[in-house]
Amino acid sequence: MEENTLTTIAQSMLNQAREATSGRSAHNLYGGREHTLQQTMIALIRGQDLKEHENPGEATIQVIIGQVELIAGDESITLHSSDYTAIPQQRHSLHAHEDSVVLLTVVGKG
Repeated sequence: MEENTLTTIAQSMLNQAREATSGRSAHNLYGGREHTLQQTMIALIRGQDLKEHENPGEATIQVIIGQVELIAGDESITLHSSDYTAIPQQRHSLHAHEDSVVLLTVVGKG
């Protein structure tokens, strides 16, 4: 088995995001087309957004580093390091208030 820490991966991803013109980077930890469960780490530099998009299925988001705001319709929640929440079953967006890395866990629709 391979051992990794989320913070080590997160720091590496933040470095990649800082160098990217988009101000973000992503890395699949687990999953793919052959799996129902998918885990993806997403790094966003302060001020960057994941623009509004559809709900990916049953999903949670956990903040590894930083502070983000999850926005769905007229509601929003600010999440800090170690916070997590279920992603609403509607269109939503994500805004980074600080350099941040989140862990997105999705159970795809069978």
